[in-house]
Amino acid sequence: MTIKVGDSLPEATFMVPTADGPAPRTTADIFAGKKVALFAVPGAFTPTCSARHLPSYKEKASELAAKGVDAIACLSVNDAFVMGAWAKDQGVTDDIIMLADGSGNFAKAIGLEMDASKFGMGVRSQRFSLVADNGVVTHLFVEAPAEYKVSGAEYMLEHI
Repeated sequence: MTIKVGDSLPEATFMVPTADGPAPRTTADIFAGKKVALFAVPGAFTPTCSARHLPSYKEKASELAAKGVDAIACLSVNDAFVMGAWAKDQGVTDDIIMLADGSGNFAKAIGLEMDASKFGMGVRSQRFSLVADNGVVTHLFVEAPAEYKVSGAEYMLEHI
């Protein structure tokens, strides 16, 4: 079943890239007591994700903060090393938390996984974004397959 507005995010443990190597962070670590904008991409370094999706949140971070967003997190079914390399490539600093959902457990738990095997990528996350306030989903924007219309920061800013 797909997560919906009003649902609590499930418990999960992500790996995040740090200067000391990958470190675990739980759903509670990321979302408890905060309003978080989370966006998910099918894969780090993929064309749309690198050219438009991640840059939109990087560019609009201060506008999201002005709307009460305490943190921005980027989720991908990649490992923490890939997420760290992608963050470095994209010039991401502490303004966006890079969440590695290496086995896709979180994407599956919220019902937003997709099978990208025909592209040689295996199970990945669908492209989506959401806002969670203290771990409860207040806004959810899920893309249709192969689209990028509703999950970018610009769209989120218009609808929160």
